Amino acid sequence: MTIQPWEEINSGVIRHAISPDQLGHATITPEGDFEAGSDASFTLTYTAGVFGIDDSGSLRVVFRFASDQSNPQFDDPAGRNYCTVEASNGATLQTRWDPKGNVRPWDRTLWIKVVKGYLKEGDTITIRFGVTDHGGPGMRLQTFCEKTFEFRVLVDPIATFNFQPLPVQPMIAIVPGAPERYVGVIPTKRRPGEKFALKIKGEDKWGNPSDKCNATFKLEAVGPVEGLPDPVQLAPGDFSAIVDGLSVGTECDVAIRILDEGGQLVAETNPLRIANAKDVHFWGDLHGQSEETIGTGSAVEYFAFARDKAFVDACGHQGNDFQISDEFWAELNRITADFDAAGSFVALPGYEWSGNTSLGGDRNIFFPNEGRKIRRSSHALIEDHETLGDDCTTAKELFKAFAKHEEFDVVCFAHCGGRYADIAVAHDGRFERSVEVHSSWGTFEWLLQDAFKLGYRVGVVTNSDGHKGRPGASYPGAGKFGAIGGLSCYLMEELNRETLLDCLRKRHHYGTTGGPGGRMYIDLAGEFSAPGTLYHDDPQLFEAQGTAATSALMGDIVHLPEGEMVFKGEILASSPIERVDIFNGADLIKTLRPFKESDLGARVRVIWEGAEYRGRFREVIWDGTAKFSGNSIERVEPINFFNRDKTLEKTASDTLAWKSLTTGNFAGFDAWLSNGLEGTLSIRTPLVNCDVTLAGTGMDNIVYDASGDLQRMLQIFRLPEENPHRSFAFEEAVPLKADGDNPIFLRVTTEDGTRAWTSPIYVYRK
Repeated sequence: MTIQPWEEINSGVIRHAISPDQLGHATITPEGDFEAGSDASFTLTYTAGVFGIDDSGSLRVVFRFASDQSNPQFDDPAGRNYCTVEASNGATLQTRWDPKGNVRPWDRTLWIKVVKGYLKEGDTITIRFGVTDHGGPGMRLQTFCEKTFEFRVLVDPIATFNFQPLPVQPMIAIVPGAPERYVGVIPTKRRPGEKFALKIKGEDKWGNPSDKCNATFKLEAVGPVEGLPDPVQLAPGDFSAIVDGLSVGTECDVAIRILDEGGQLVAETNPLRIANAKDVHFWGDLHGQSEETIGTGSAVEYFAFARDKAFVDACGHQGNDFQISDEFWAELNRITADFDAAGSFVALPGYEWSGNTSLGGDRNIFFPNEGRKIRRSSHALIEDHETLGDDCTTAKELFKAFAKHEEFDVVCFAHCGGRYADIAVAHDGRFERSVEVHSSWGTFEWLLQDAFKLGYRVGVVTNSDGHKGRPGASYPGAGKFGAIGGLSCYLMEELNRETLLDCLRKRHHYGTTGGPGGRMYIDLAGEFSAPGTLYHDDPQLFEAQGTAATSALMGDIVHLPEGEMVFKGEILASSPIERVDIFNGADLIKTLRPFKESDLGARVRVIWEGAEYRGRFREVIWDGTAKFSGNSIERVEPINFFNRDKTLEKTASDTLAWKSLTTGNFAGFDAWLSNGLEGTLSIRTPLVNCDVTLAGTGMDNIVYDASGDLQRMLQIFRLPEENPHRSFAFEEAVPLKADGDNPIFLRVTTEDGTRAWTSPIYVYRK
């Protein structure tokens, strides 16, 4: 069944209302292509239809939830996005901006109400967005691309509060800007002789892949890479350059440096480990949404971006279930079937069960094949109630339904987005194999800690939950999202759905916070001095068959009646390694660094992190200043300042000022000082004010707790002036508790602000 525009429930519309051709029409000038994040000015003219607009009737111009454009304002003519609204017949209009003034996903609302007078057919309302007449810069457009960016107009002509969308909507195209940086991607683990590809792209200042590149590159191997051509070109119109057929014949570590025609380095790929091994690495982002729910761009464009512009190996679409109509569910299944190609790209069917937090909270659901039943949390935005009886209102009901119908091939993640997963309310380890500790919404280590407290054995994943149409390369832009979307690395023998789902069930994966430094290589094993019994399925939940073992991978469950454990790990990263933390559940056992105290220099790192609370409005504002009294700042580098509206500035020779927020993740700066460790550091923020003698700083963090249980804190410590360590191997004995689980895992932090978490190895005595 085709749903006509005037029947769309997503616009808050009642069926069989006024015919669309009687609603009037709207135009936008200028039209065409506009650069993402640029300033522009537009005039939208609405011409009233047959009914005009009655006294107290209204017009809404609405924008998608995901859009991070600047908000219209009516008070400062010289300010950004000054907006004027005028009726051609002199009727008095009342204007209001409400970010939640309409039905999602079109909830960002400019509301125009006729409060004196009325409009008749042919009368107009003229809206000027981004007026520059008084010196304002214009309207700052959203920072990500969209072929059909709508100024979506809804009309309530008879003052019944029934808003209907115009049949033809004014729209523009938002396109990428010129490249600001180049990115090169290769796999992180392959076997000797296996073919692989180098993929190169340019990204504009907001992280959009750019088709405005015009560059010729030389390629330089770091290690014995065979098959490199010279040169490689990115021409205007190209979003990427792909060099196929590369290989390395022997076990070693390699990378590829990308040089401009003058021989200057413009990018270096992530490191690649070549090893004779059963499993190699594949990278994925299994969680995001398209415009059919609350995201941007079509579902087809979504999967194409992941494969062709983000260069991930696996992707899943996780639309909010209460917005997925039966028609779109069928279409989404057709799309995943079309994109899935064993050996080159995996597209997993699935959806996001989007129940309220009190009912269990968000869960990601994945199937091994198309045609499966979607059990929604509700039909909140679905008008057709034919499948209402399939709904599972609570997460407990959802897991019970899977068990009742013996759908043990389903894999679930607990997720924290708008609604956070409360795994104390509901969890079933037969289906829910992992928790998502990072996404565009922020970092949620507390979700993993919840699992440990409750005795659950779960793995760690990170994804984007991207709403901007950029799965696998999801930058936060200028909106409320405060983090880059995560990437997960899957340890698998080959690339197809079956092995990916098997990997997820075994928890053989780790996750990173994404971005250019996100594809780090991590190798991890637990070795035991006495034989244990290794399980992939939790023996607390399954009649699982264990195997005798003296070693285990991340994600494995091991019964070890006696003997000791040695934790072995190795990391290869694109950025210098700042620290490696070893945890036993909630307990930090040891922090390892690739440098010594004697290597420290006059380089001070200050970081702040944490969340306000677990729900939607978790942003913590850290705007502040730092003054190095008795010293001066030679150089400063920001850490995790993703949003261009959030800045770090040197306001004097000894003073910094910044605007920053965190959503569970961390941000901060490195300052290289001119006069060694002389003087004091004074920091002022809304949450932490402190004064530190620089001579008293060292390798160990000085921690200022900003209260709360979500790691709100500010930390100060020192680093070497130059840290060359992009690789690090360690071997550590790990003390084991006699009772209960020992969830042993790593958290890795690199100097560029990237973090990674491995799935734990669960070791238990009794």
